[in-house]
Amino acid sequence: MRRILSAVMTLSLALGFTSGCASLKKANVGRTAAAILISDQQENQLGQQVKQELETKEKIKYLEDPVVVEYVRNVSTRLLQQANKDRQGVQWKVNVIDDPKTVNAFATPGGYLYVYTGLLLAADNEAEVAGVMGHEAGHVVGRHSAQAMMLQYGEQAVIDAALGKNTGTVTQIAASLAGTGAGLAFSRSNETEADELGAKYTSAVGYDPHALETFFQKLAAQEGKTPGVFKWLSTHPPSAERAQHINAYISQHHLTGSDLGADRLAPIKARLKK
Repeated sequence: MRRILSAVMTLSLALGFTSGCASLKKANVGRTAAAILISDQQENQLGQQVKQELETKEKIKYLEDPVVVEYVRNVSTRLLQQANKDRQGVQWKVNVIDDPKTVNAFATPGGYLYVYTGLLLAADNEAEVAGVMGHEAGHVVGRHSAQAMMLQYGEQAVIDAALGKNTGTVTQIAASLAGTGAGLAFSRSNETEADELGAKYTSAVGYDPHALETFFQKLAAQEGKTPGVFKWLSTHPPSAERAQHINAYISQHHLTGSDLGADRLAPIKARLKK
């Protein structure tokens, strides 16, 4: 049965790279398969092990400024309350990585969210930061990280890693996320679902839901001008089709919100520049 379910999940993820209205149905198939193959407890264990690997071997440095850290966590709190409506039981943990040269954010199984200070510096307003965090929360809600890890490393390897029986896989995952290799490869259907959830969560708390799209466009326009900086684009490639879909989703679901919060982000950026 496990082999059958694994084959179904792999096929659904592969098909997710194709376009069309059936993409979200395929994402749901992948989510269901991931839920069956890896439990919430195993996801939590995997997220914790990846965190330990990031801290011990990859030597990521957390920001020590309590004002900025609290700011990021406050922005995330309302978004994650919305995310909990779509997936209950996630114990979210938000960390700020002190790396002003890297524009990136990522999430791992178990609700571990990581935001780089470079992302805060690159954003024009708080709504863009919220859009990215909402998108990453969407990956957790959709179990996309677990799906991508199983597709890249194999189902049994990921399960063993969660149980502490395969440190090699955890090392590879952590190295990939920290930037020494390719990031997790999400399918198109996964990215579409995360985009939609990100817009949904930001709108629900009053932010302009178009902020994620504007952030994509801004980074895409600057790509190539600052080599090695725009890490987030490498795992979330922008496209005209993607922007159009976000706009269509916002329109179809009558998502509203106008709060940009540029005045709230400005003093945070000033602290980071010091």
